[in-house]
Amino acid sequence: MGTRTLTLSILAAALCSAALAQPAVTITPETGPPTDHVAAAGTGFGADEAVDIYFDTSVLALASTTPSGGFAGIPLTIPGPAVPGTHWITAIGRQSGLAAQASFIVQADWPQFLHGPQHQGDNPTENVLNVSNVSEMRLLWRTSLGSFTGSSPAVAKGVVYVGSHSDLYALNAFTGQPLWHTATGPYPTSPALANGLVYIGSVAGMFAFDASTGRRIWSRSGDFTDAPPTVTGGVVYVGSDSEQLYALDAASGQQLWSAAAGNAIYSSPAVANGMVYATVFDNTLNAYEAGTGRLAWIANIDGQVSGSPTIANGMVYVGSINHSISAFNAATGQLLWTAGPGGDTTSSPAVANGIVYIGTYSNGSLQAFSATTGEALWIASAPPSLDAAASPSVANGVVYLGSVTFGFYAFNAATGQLLWSAATGGEIISSAAVANGMVYVGSADGYLYAFGLPRAAQPPARPDTGVRPVAITSPRNPRIPRS
Repeated sequence: MGTRTLTLSILAAALCSAALAQPAVTITPETGPPTDHVAAAGTGFGADEAVDIYFDTSVLALASTTPSGGFAGIPLTIPGPAVPGTHWITAIGRQSGLAAQASFIVQADWPQFLHGPQHQGDNPTENVLNVSNVSEMRLLWRTSLGSFTGSSPAVAKGVVYVGSHSDLYALNAFTGQPLWHTATGPYPTSPALANGLVYIGSVAGMFAFDASTGRRIWSRSGDFTDAPPTVTGGVVYVGSDSEQLYALDAASGQQLWSAAAGNAIYSSPAVANGMVYATVFDNTLNAYEAGTGRLAWIANIDGQVSGSPTIANGMVYVGSINHSISAFNAATGQLLWTAGPGGDTTSSPAVANGIVYIGTYSNGSLQAFSATTGEALWIASAPPSLDAAASPSVANGVVYLGSVTFGFYAFNAATGQLLWSAATGGEIISSAAVANGMVYVGSADGYLYAFGLPRAAQPPARPDTGVRPVAITSPRNPRIPRS
């Protein structure tokens, strides 16, 4: 075969390949919560044409292709009402009629203690359970963990993680089926999820495991307390019995810095705006620079503190066993207000929509205060007694709180009205996780409980929502089934 003939053959093959090329669309990332920001890119569309981009049946954006028929970096916002499960993002060329679809999994997860590094205890992306339907919740499953658990669960990508006795468990979040478990040493903390790893502490040290398999990635021995680690920005922050606050590299476990605290830290550090806040057993709130560990300020607290600090709106909220909750300026440590719940509290405050929630155990109540002024808004109780050692969890207008009297409750976050309750077989001393239309809480009876709407009324935690990709015959009127 001559050179000219070979060249023509290669050109013909390339043209044939181009003619057979199919349009494609990609979404980055491919999973996320409602209101998340993602980017769309496409190839194989008409040259220099407008492309409509849909989320299920709603138009989200308009892209313009290059002469080669591609587009990239088109910003999209996942709609707030998008329920957990698989949805479809569709791109349709207006002139060519060429179309492509990619799936996007909506997940409103609860990845670590009190939801995030600021410890607000609020899942702002939960959109299934609400004030109107939470009274319909039922026990969907309970799974034995073999022993008492004081660990708060974490939920990510369809899996719920929780510590019990001397192990870390991973369960299918929708069915409760065990996926794997691995040893951690006695008294495991609440776990934290980030970048495909699950972090957990115990009296034996700090550990990082592969979230999919349970394979140990790294471990670090030390005198870490049984308070949950906080993970953000590639760093694990954790307190210790030896009066030190540690910052560890999340990928390797290598110590980045340690800082003196003046006493033991029995709470989970909170992190925001380049600062780390830790409540110390000598009744102080300490603030450190997140990058260096340099002590920025110390504020005194009226009474011993075992709960973790909460950060919201430039303020740090702390409860104490001296019948008080206090708010400090997050930048300076200045005391802004103090209010009296009228009962001892080991609870960490939760903050949502300008309201601070805290539970008490000596007078058995859940109380709400203005986050700005400390004004008392309402007080709620429940039979037989709402003796709360756990921290409240908030999502979509509902506050969830467990009791040492074997009860688990849901209240209207605006009014304190009791909306729902259920009994467990033991004390509840850990906070609940609210994710993807389900509520998870551990109990001293050795079980992890999962509550939610009856199956027929609830979208699955991971399976699809019923929307399917189909052939699209018109660029202006796509035939996409409505869910």
